[in-house]
Parts: sequence; C-alpha cells; structure tokens
Amino acid sequence: MTSRQIAVLISLLVALAAAIVASLALGAVNIPFAQVVDILLGRDAPGPSAQIVEVLRLPRTVEAMLVGAALGVAGALLQGALGNPLASPDVIGVTGGAGFGAVLIIILYPESIALLPVGALAFGLLAAAMVFVIGFTGPTGGGIGRVILAGIAIASLFAAGTAALMAAYPDRVPSAIFFLVGGLTSTGWETLKQLWPYFTFGFVLAAFMIRPLDRLLLGDDVAASLGSKPRTIRLLSALAAAVLASAAAAVAGLVAFIGLVIPHVVRLAGGTNNHTYVVPVSALGGAALLVAADTLARTIRAPIEMPVGPFLVVLGVPLFLWLLRKAV
Repeated sequence: MTSRQIAVLISLLVALAAAIVASLALGAVNIPFAQVVDILLGRDAPGPSAQIVEVLRLPRTVEAMLVGAALGVAGALLQGALGNPLASPDVIGVTGGAGFGAVLIIILYPESIALLPVGALAFGLLAAAMVFVIGFTGPTGGGIGRVILAGIAIASLFAAGTAALMAAYPDRVPSAIFFLVGGLTSTGWETLKQLWPYFTFGFVLAAFMIRPLDRLLLGDDVAASLGSKPRTIRLLSALAAAVLASAAAAVAGLVAFIGLVIPHVVRLAGGTNNHTYVVPVSALGGAALLVAADTLARTIRAPIEMPVGPFLVVLGVPLFLWLLRKAV
C-alpha cells in the first residue's frame, strides 16, 4: 500500500475506535469511558451501568458495525462486478424485497413481530434470486445492462407491493416507518443469533471474490484469457452482496447511502480501484459511519431515539462531496 492508502486506513481505524467509545459511553445516561472499560473487563460491580453497557449498548454497537461493514462490502462488490458507479443493493432488488417482507409482517401479522428479521431476509434473498434468474440465464445472460434492468424491474415490483400494503392498512403504517427509514434497536443479541450465519457466509464469499474482481478491472477479454469466467464472477459477487445486504436489512431496516457512497469515498481517498484495498477498507468505513450515525441518532434527542438514515446523510454527504470536489 502507498502512504496515502495507509493514512486512509489508519484514519478509518481511529474513526471506528472513537465511534465505538462514543456508542458505549453516550446515551440517555452517560457513562464515563473508564467505567465502560471496567464493565467490559468484568472489574466493575453489577449494577444499572453494567446492564446498560452489556445488555443494551454493546449488542447494538456490534450490530451497527456488522451492518455498516456488510453494506460497505456489498456496495464495493456490486460496483466492481457490474462496472457501474451507481450500483448498490438497490440495483439487485434486495432493498425492495427486504422492505416488502418487513412491511408484510408489520402490517398483516403484527402479533408475530419477532419474525420481522426473518421476513426481511427471506424476501430480500427472494428478490435477488429473481434478478439472478432473469439477469444471468439465457444465451445473453450475465450482461451488465441486463442485470441492472432486471434489478430495477424487480425492485419496482416489490416497491409496488409495499405501497399497496401501506395503502390498504393506513392505520398500521406508522409501525413500519422506523424500518423503512432505517434504524437500530436495543434488543440484545437475539437478532444476531439468528443472522450470524448469513453475515459469515457473505463475508467469506466476498473475501474469495476480491482477486477475481481485480481481474475484471482489466476487461472481460483479458480476464477470460487469464482463466477467469466474468459471468461467474459477477454472479458470485452479486450473491455475496445480496446475502450481506439482506442480513443487514433484517437487522437495521432499509439503511440507505452506505452501500452506494462508502466505496466511492474509499476509492477517492485511497486513489485506487484495487479491490484488495477497496473491499476491506469499505467494510471499515461502513462500520465507522454507521456506529457514529447511530450514536448521534439516539443521543441528539435522548431519551427519544431517531431513525439512523437521515444522520447517515448528514455525516456522509459533506465528506463525499469534499472528496469528489478534490478529485474533479
């Protein structure tokens, strides 16, 4: 890595560490960081502060890190695989499918609200599967344009289904707003216990796709001459992105912006398109941004917790525009 890339990496590590510290220490009840450290190390006596840190804030912080990293990696994979700077989980229909699955549970089966993460995950993967079937099958399957168009169509289909549900049951719509805007909740470790296999699968598959994606940067013909199969690389990269984005939506709702912008920030700041650098650093950047945004969302009007989506835009857009201006 160049000195510039090392500086970006160190900066993001520091930002993530600072965000974690703030997430564990700040909230409706502020806890000194020294006490937080004692609680995590088991040196503090059990009490309200220990309950707040161990039961509420630590699981939520870990969730924010996982979701942010998953969306950052998903965006980097899709932008590399599809060769489209606007690619994000929306492009393969995951966001629309996950939103429909969650709203379906919230509106039609409110007594089974515990199934919301399962519904979001299942329909997110279903939407991605439909895009894959349409975009990657047939004699001309696997083309970038075809996959993107299939994703737009499937996303529109599920968006229409979500709108129809909300129009049919307007009195239950407020219950779905928090999920649709995107936000984390302090529900302990239960959600992660259900979803950790999907995060693990997605991250492992993404790691295996880094080198093949670097070959795609040379063009399909050159990649094929090196023994790679561009169509298979795109399919597997999209699969990893779909699993990660679906699991992230199941945990935090429709958190926008991270998958689209974070990979761009990493490329602009690091000055490279190499996926060996972009993918892992996008994970780090996504985690840092979401932990910071979630801390801001739950402290700015404490004890009222705000959705995290708007705060992602507040924190991320100025940085992105500044980097874009410098690049141009």
